[in-house]
Amino acid sequence: MKKLLLLICTFSVLFTFAAKPKNRYIRIKTEFGECIVKLYNETPLHRDNFLKLTKEGYYNGTLFHRVIKDFMIQGGDPDSRNAKPDSLLGEGGPKYTIPAEFKDSLFHKEGVLAAAREGDGVNPSKASSGSQFYLVQGKVFTDEQLNSVEEKRLKFKIPEWQRQVYKTIGGTPHLDRNYTVYGEIVVGLDMVDKIAVLVTDKNNRPKQDVKMEITILKRRAAKKLEKQLTKA
Repeated sequence: MKKLLLLICTFSVLFTFAAKPKNRYIRIKTEFGECIVKLYNETPLHRDNFLKLTKEGYYNGTLFHRVIKDFMIQGGDPDSRNAKPDSLLGEGGPKYTIPAEFKDSLFHKEGVLAAAREGDGVNPSKASSGSQFYLVQGKVFTDEQLNSVEEKRLKFKIPEWQRQVYKTIGGTPHLDRNYTVYGEIVVGLDMVDKIAVLVTDKNNRPKQDVKMEITILKRRAAKKLEKQLTKA
């Protein structure tokens, strides 16, 4: 009887382990739709910080306060919550930064999640904001345009397989290895497209407030999603 109980417990543990999703996923909801973002395991500092803030409800009610068509939509500033229409946003966040986690394999293709940060002049280590992030819309590039980006902005050669992505899917290659990429949209990319075309003021803030709510996908939902993505 004890052996049978032990066997049952062992199978239970193995089943639980097997059912664990490979990645963590978060859902971003807005009045313009929602998207699901996979957080990369290759950038654990950014992943864990985003999960921590999400669990705390840090992002709920904040705005996508900076929107530039064919580039990106930015949010995560706690000062944007209930901000007046004429308020200048983009300086808020927790009193810490996150060390850069640059990975050559993680680049600014369309739909990625990346960390905003202060400029090189005051931030030579390129450390990320503790909360502010952006979702890339980007655009499609030609070989000539990518050559120019390499020469003028990057000072390194874009790998050929990444060039193919930029020439077909699109993105923002000039940000590569300068801002940490730590996730990507796997469902609901159209939400970004809808927000990116909104009318903005001179500071690129949408004249119509775009509030967000961010939650973490539960384990069962995440596992189901991974199966669907594998079959697609």
